[in-house]
Amino acid sequence: MARGLFFMGAKMKKDESHEIVALNSLTATGIEKMILVIRDKQVLLDRDLAMLYGVETKRINEQVKRNIERFPEEFCFQLNRDEVEFVKSQVATSRNKDFFSGQNGGSRKFPYVFTEQGVAMLSAVLRSKTAIQVSIAIMDAFVSMRHFMMQNGGFVNRLSNVEAKIIEQDKQILAQNERMLEHDQKLDEVFEAMDRGELRAKGLFYNNQVFDAYVFVCGLIRQAKKRIVLVDRYVDEKTLAMMLKREKGVSVTIYTYDKSKVFEVDLSVYNAQYAECPIEILPSYGMHDRFLFIDDTAYHFGASLKDLGSNTFFFSKEEFTLDEVMKKSNEIAKEKAQNEKC
Repeated sequence: MARGLFFMGAKMKKDESHEIVALNSLTATGIEKMILVIRDKQVLLDRDLAMLYGVETKRINEQVKRNIERFPEEFCFQLNRDEVEFVKSQVATSRNKDFFSGQNGGSRKFPYVFTEQGVAMLSAVLRSKTAIQVSIAIMDAFVSMRHFMMQNGGFVNRLSNVEAKIIEQDKQILAQNERMLEHDQKLDEVFEAMDRGELRAKGLFYNNQVFDAYVFVCGLIRQAKKRIVLVDRYVDEKTLAMMLKREKGVSVTIYTYDKSKVFEVDLSVYNAQYAECPIEILPSYGMHDRFLFIDDTAYHFGASLKDLGSNTFFFSKEEFTLDEVMKKSNEIAKEKAQNEKC
């Protein structure tokens, strides 16, 4: 049998022999011939996947290790010694040397195999449109193999009933991966611009992009050379934590209105610990919008810093000065002070 096989220990009945022959004819060409069935799962060897994606095997395994939380055992697992020997006995002799002997790019380590879900996840971590297109072709091969097995009876009992429902889920994962790729590419452009000392002029963050928004604002804070001024009605300890990202010697002033007793305690503890770079809190009146000044560059935010990413919001770089933004608020503050004296 070429490459479509079941792992040793899955005892086959004699009357299933005709199905093995039929399956062999299906797997004679294309990706299907690379599909193995090990531990009752349809899988592809890491080396075969590397060849299909046009990358080195170690590249795939490195990405799995870096994103290990995305690859549970039902997505990817390493073959044991018995499984390797069984696969070697079934793979064509000319392929044994490449895949298992350590020659021609092979490895003496036991290979990893990927299930259908694992292949779909690979398209996300490899982060290329080529990977997504190859993964789609592989998905089609898995589906064709499954349909063949189901039509021919005997093998279907060896597959999980859940697998039939996974086909549509895999397509959804691939579509999501493509969206993630586009999003990651945009973020890479942002961070590369920050590394060059450039500040984005405007942008949009979507619902649940909490970490992305947090990283972006922290990047702005790191750009400050002299001062940071935040005009934000609602602040909390998360806002204070962001300010720790600033360079040494950069002053921070926050204009706010709704100060809770909890925040006042947080601020007191913060300034006690970071006495060499305390944060100054001043009152603001009649302010609704949020502004972040990085030195003399003003940013307008559609959400408070503590809530960034919780909902979709827009930000933009503006030509306002701090005096212009705070003009009306300062007038109200003066009137309030005079009234209190009276």
